[in-house]
Amino acid sequence: MGADLFTELLQLNDEEKLMLQQKKEVKKELYTSQEHFIVESEKFLNNNTMIMIRKHTRFVDFPKHKHNYIEVNYVYNGELHQTVGTENFTLKKGDLLFLNQHIEHELKACGEEDIIINFIIRPEFFSFIFSYLTTENLLSNFLVNSLFNHTQNGQYLYFAVSKVESIQELIKKIIEEMMWPSMMSESTIKLYMGLFMIELIKHLDKVKYKENDGKHQTIVESLKYIEEHYKDATLYDLANRLKQPHYALSKQIKKATNYTFKELLQEKRLTVSKELLENTSLSISAIVEQVGYENISYFYRVFKGKYGYTPKKYRDKTGQK
Repeated sequence: MGADLFTELLQLNDEEKLMLQQKKEVKKELYTSQEHFIVESEKFLNNNTMIMIRKHTRFVDFPKHKHNYIEVNYVYNGELHQTVGTENFTLKKGDLLFLNQHIEHELKACGEEDIIINFIIRPEFFSFIFSYLTTENLLSNFLVNSLFNHTQNGQYLYFAVSKVESIQELIKKIIEEMMWPSMMSESTIKLYMGLFMIELIKHLDKVKYKENDGKHQTIVESLKYIEEHYKDATLYDLANRLKQPHYALSKQIKKATNYTFKELLQEKRLTVSKELLENTSLSISAIVEQVGYENISYFYRVFKGKYGYTPKKYRDKTGQK
């Protein structure tokens, strides 16, 4: 499978053929509709897709730009020369670079055998990871800053993990699952990504560069609490667990995320409800109870407000009986 993947990635795509034939610059309209060069996830992801991979275009310098998503550069083969913020460095085969929405970077042209895989990830994809976090660390802080897109702080994390076999194996599995998807690929990829993030946390000593770490332990703990206790979570219970006044905690959460505790809790409950409607045959009343709502009429109203369909019509639309 590995040899087949490398052979496929070596093939020229249409953009690369154009670069070799006409020595053109990067066509910004392929990546953004904005005046400033901010690469848009909408150019690559449809509304229902949270994560995808794309081979980085070789043979051309890629000018300074930002993204409106989290990007992870993975050097599948060769190397990658780039400037991130004010730092110049070279990623070697097997290295990883996490970039949030606000960090600017530019890349030197890659040669024929420099194969770079770009992971394009909506920040909210990582909301599930907070259930696995037990301590504050560089990666959890990075995800909090990226998940809540209001701080405008540019951040990156450079993992020199080419020698860590567990991480390399998981990345290859994720890439192959995305390149050759099966019926269970969406669930499989999410599982692999969870394991991948845990392995990265185990190897934070391999982080070579970082910026604007910030301290977000209270927010990480709050998000973890919502992930684990969404059915009966309350601000007062969380405040008691964190030994903080509820009004002070409420302000912290709002300031850090731009959302109230109630809004974050409702978002989690609706996400779980949607997954249960898609993947189980539980009755709607059972789902309402399982996620913690007491008023079924209210649930119908907020669900339709979020997804555009009543729960029943959404279930009919997705084909789950």
